[in-house]
Amino acid sequence: MGLKSFNPYTASRRFITVVDKSHITKQEPEKALLEPKKRSGGRNNHGEIVVWHRGGGHKKQYRKVDFRRDKVGIPAKVAAIEYDPNRSANLALLHYADGDKRYILHPVGLEVGATVSTGEGADILPGNALQIKHIPPGTMVHNLELNPGRGGQVVRSAGGSAQLLSKEGDIALVKLPSGEVRKFSLDCMATVGQVGNLDHENETFGKAGRTRWRGIKPTVRGVAMNPVDHPHGGGEGKVKGNHPQTPWAFPTLGKKTRNNKRTDRNIVERRK
Repeated sequence: MGLKSFNPYTASRRFITVVDKSHITKQEPEKALLEPKKRSGGRNNHGEIVVWHRGGGHKKQYRKVDFRRDKVGIPAKVAAIEYDPNRSANLALLHYADGDKRYILHPVGLEVGATVSTGEGADILPGNALQIKHIPPGTMVHNLELNPGRGGQVVRSAGGSAQLLSKEGDIALVKLPSGEVRKFSLDCMATVGQVGNLDHENETFGKAGRTRWRGIKPTVRGVAMNPVDHPHGGGEGKVKGNHPQTPWAFPTLGKKTRNNKRTDRNIVERRK
């Protein structure tokens, strides 16, 4: 793994870097684990744009990923490592002993041919999934459940890992990648290890077209508009004043928007 750069035979090639995919062992996805993926273009059921700057992009099919890891006691062999266009992480294709096939997030250190298991008897090795009560403190984990049985919801992107700090009673303290320390039930499942594809964050698109391939449309800056179009618009010359606002004058860029009192009690230390 690593980053690949190119000889600058065009202007944009000078800056493009891509993740080396030499570790990807299978190019075509498993057909039985594909679903069609409908795209909204950022529009709601009235056809109104509710999320700006979305549209176009390459066609994708959704890969059904096993976030629940509920095949307890059945060993699986890693058959392939695949690219997933829907997320920053790569996928590992598992062939279970009972004939079932499933995708999981590919962690660092999990190679083709390795055996993966789920449940209380599993070793503390990358890719194995256990309840938090069976994982020793200090272990790096990913794909954590927020509620037992719901499936992994946090720490799923490339390079992500959380650290199990301590266990007391029926509660565990886990430090998330953001720096937030949060309470988790000991019955929640977690997968051992760090999510792979570590160089994803260092990739540079190098040209506008690669952003469009991903379905992201151009963003016009508010200060480049007229006052009728944006609170930042207008002024003689370049004016930097005014607090960051949306086109509808709501505060943005750093304004705290969290408002979930139901789960506030689970946060021990706020994210940095």
